[in-house]
Amino acid sequence: MIKVENLVKAFGPKLAVNDVSFTVERGEVLGFLGPNGAGKSTTMRMITGFIPPTSGRITVGGHDIVEDPLPAKRLFGYLPENAPGYADMTVHGFLNFAAELRGLQGSARKQAISRVVELCFLENVLYQTIDTLSKGYKHRTCLAQSLVHDPDFLIMDEPTDGLDPNQKHEVRNLLKHMGEKKAIIFSTHILEEVEAACTRVIIIDRGRIVANGTPQELKARSPEGRLEDVFRAITLPDTVKH
Repeated sequence: MIKVENLVKAFGPKLAVNDVSFTVERGEVLGFLGPNGAGKSTTMRMITGFIPPTSGRITVGGHDIVEDPLPAKRLFGYLPENAPGYADMTVHGFLNFAAELRGLQGSARKQAISRVVELCFLENVLYQTIDTLSKGYKHRTCLAQSLVHDPDFLIMDEPTDGLDPNQKHEVRNLLKHMGEKKAIIFSTHILEEVEAACTRVIIIDRGRIVANGTPQELKARSPEGRLEDVFRAITLPDTVKH
């Protein structure tokens, strides 16, 4: 289980995340939805231990991410925003490096790399350097590193960013399939992704949770049964001052 309790992150006087609490169980795919600047990426970075919270508590598999970070981080895979990688490494070299960092050795490492290469459709670019890849292939390479150790928990920031429609479809199906056995959180601002892949949705706006339920429960709030209508009704555009 990933458990987030009363999470707060302040940058000076600005509260980027304000008293956010939720849990994600194995077998759930949680879509973390919100407008740009709502606090999605900041929350994800705190869950992964990339930045510390101002207050609140996060546990991953029972391990506190601040007090006991290494056991917690061993349990999850993380796909950050913008899919960073080492430009001069080949795809295979980068995945081999990621697998080694995760403690995989010998035949187990080779099998893990083969598995994620197939999952993420990387066979055609395996020995290209990352700086020569298209944005979509770079993103799939970073997705593969998050999966290489077959983690129980996945935390993904915009997992379909930069992918073409066919690739988006493949990744959504992959997330839905993996979510049957893992606990997955992925942030997005694309409503169709939520409907396609998620078992539950949290909508965050200006640092606070404004909705939490299944896609069907949220769509039921709209007379037309449209998630877009609900999203627009409970979030504020950036042009509105507060």
